[in-house]
Amino acid sequence: MKKIAKFFIGVKEEMKRVRFPSKKDMRIYGTATLAFIFIFALFFTGTDLLLAFLNSLGK
Repeated sequence: MKKIAKFFIGVKEEMKRVRFPSKKDMRIYGTATLAFIFIFALFFTGTDLLLAFLNSLGK
């Protein structure tokens, strides 16, 4: 039991040191994430269309 209690005391101490991002930071991170998703979606769509076109030329 002492090991479990010591573990949770350690967790509580560690949580005091955690720095959570502000709303401004989360907005920036969220925007960057959505931008990268959009860019990669365009890239993979373009690659798929190009390969489909090249494949249709080979038939």
